[in-house]
Amino acid sequence: MAGYVLENATVATMTDGYGLIESAALVVEDGIISWIGKSDELLEKFVQYPSENLDGRLITPALIDCHTHIVHGGDRAREFEMRLEGASYEEVARAGGGIVSTVSATRGASDAQLLESALARVDHLIAEGVATIEIKSGYGLDIETELAMLRTARAIADMRDVRVRTSFLGAHAVPPEYKDRPDAYIDDVCIPALEAARAQGLADAVDGFCEGIAFLPEQIERVLRRAQELGLPVKLHAEQLSNLGGAKLAARYGALSADHLEYLDADGVAAMKAAGSVAVMLPGAFYTLRETQIPPIDLFRAQGVGMAVATDCNPGSSPLTSLLLAMNMACTLFRMTPEEALAGATREAARALGLEDTGTIAPGKKAELAVWDIEHPAELSYRIGYNPLCRRIVGDLS
Repeated sequence: MAGYVLENATVATMTDGYGLIESAALVVEDGIISWIGKSDELLEKFVQYPSENLDGRLITPALIDCHTHIVHGGDRAREFEMRLEGASYEEVARAGGGIVSTVSATRGASDAQLLESALARVDHLIAEGVATIEIKSGYGLDIETELAMLRTARAIADMRDVRVRTSFLGAHAVPPEYKDRPDAYIDDVCIPALEAARAQGLADAVDGFCEGIAFLPEQIERVLRRAQELGLPVKLHAEQLSNLGGAKLAARYGALSADHLEYLDADGVAAMKAAGSVAVMLPGAFYTLRETQIPPIDLFRAQGVGMAVATDCNPGSSPLTSLLLAMNMACTLFRMTPEEALAGATREAARALGLEDTGTIAPGKKAELAVWDIEHPAELSYRIGYNPLCRRIVGDLS
């Protein structure tokens, strides 16, 4: 059995709050955490293993970015200028910009180009201690390109030491060729693409965008129902710009998460609580779009709804490749605590992806760890534009 010991560290287990253990040792065997406790209580049977002295550094679970659109073609820098000149997100979208402009660039990119550009963004996340990334489709909006995006996402895990979870997001926007025919798009493209993705093993979950500029609840429900029939868990972009009841709909299908949620009401929060759905906070989009209504953080706390934090990395509303900055934004813009933000990028992010083997530091969990040159975990959310990562450990020490 291959094993090693990390000694003289402060460990934030994230099992209950920070779950701090000072002067700690952590034992890994065959890539799995087998023991954690005070260094002076290290069991004799582990003394045989090679050990590394971390000189008091902080260990947390490796970070998890549970909501990204990291595979895409092109950029939307000009739209950024347009919004600064006064155009709203909805106005940009209705003028032919927004998601559909990225669709054109993505359809025109080769698989190699999609992979190359995505890897550059993935590398930024890995450099901040991220070991798991969720990646959505949704910029193809035809069967061939949707599947190409998911294949590219799968290829990232072959090219980098990172776990990738994929979400089929065919119900992201109505493409130009189906303008004013969203129901036909759902029938002709979205559901057949979903079925093909499932048959080819390309989708771990199914997502949608429930909003006036995208799809109405009754249209989204057809996608969620088919996902359920295919045995795939669901997620949903909901209540970002208005309250259409998307989160309640997703909860009826046992959604892993509902994401954005700025306009969510108390009934929606209660429905999420009953379903065990995680609320994914995406402050990068809130910041970029200069929104003013924050998600109902106090209601989530009162109802005990877990809150995750993610980058929402995408070319239009959140061109963000720093999960540490997203954590800071969750605190400064949404008034989350640093403890909630770190839990949101570890434990709750794992729950939002349906992962039970990561997100906390405990016996039986995978050794997916981040070692930081800081004294207290609050520093991860406190600093702006500063990366204190010492090293990322995924499995062994190599």
